[in-house]
Amino acid sequence: MTDAPKQTGRARTPPPSGASDARLMLRTMVRSVTDAPASALFGLTVILFYVVLGVFAPWIAPYGEAEILGRSYEPWAQQFVLGTDQLGRDVLTRLIYGARNSVGIALLATLLSFVIGASLGLAAAIRRGWFDVVFSRLVDLLMSIPSIIFALMLLTVFGTSVANLILIIAVLDSTRVFRLARAVGLGVTVTDFVEAARLRGEGTRWILLREVLPNVATPLIAEFALRFCFVFLTISALSFLGVGLQPPMADWGSMLRESATLISYGDPTPLLPAAAIALLTVGVNFVADWLLQKSSGVEA
Repeated sequence: MTDAPKQTGRARTPPPSGASDARLMLRTMVRSVTDAPASALFGLTVILFYVVLGVFAPWIAPYGEAEILGRSYEPWAQQFVLGTDQLGRDVLTRLIYGARNSVGIALLATLLSFVIGASLGLAAAIRRGWFDVVFSRLVDLLMSIPSIIFALMLLTVFGTSVANLILIIAVLDSTRVFRLARAVGLGVTVTDFVEAARLRGEGTRWILLREVLPNVATPLIAEFALRFCFVFLTISALSFLGVGLQPPMADWGSMLRESATLISYGDPTPLLPAAAIALLTVGVNFVADWLLQKSSGVEA
């Protein structure tokens, strides 16, 4: 009887399941983006453009954020492509740094609002009882006051620092997130698999993270894009009113306020920060609309 031939090559070990899952997730994301409608691709391009501006602002901007370079309100020229502002700072540089400040702070405030609102809303849907009643009535009370007026009052009392701005906007916006998270959470908590988890003796935290959150993640992600737009516009409005981001930080809302008088002289400079705000809002809304269609199963 002859011996079996020996294997000369080295046996290939299968990749770990984590790497396979990551590759599968990446392929799914790429396929979803390539199959997205033109409006969503436009929105994703706009968001990517703003992200690049914000991250690489110190290397892209021709001058420093608060650097005074010339006379006030110099016209568009080769040295200052978009002219200068009332202090002689380069408008193009201020617009680029505005992408970092305005968008970055709005993103932080939106993330914090979702951490607060989604966790409390889902916990209220799971626990019910006094916990649900207390937080639901508190949210109703906060939502009965117009957000801009409430934010103006709180910023006047506690100061207009960046930390206070993020915290106040996040707390006020978390009320909307709480309502949505509680609504979608109530629809999941009555399902059989959640009842089975309760019968097994699982705690609230386990049910929240393992059973409820994965089943409500898609509408919450879609809502995140919409809430970001509202937070971004709120911060721009507060900066326009003078209680948002403070000088010398570049912010599109304050830039619009500072250059508004130039409209009377036919200078289009005030339209630049307004166009930057509008373009980002439209782009994010396109992406949010696409995510809502995917989460609802409705094809465009």
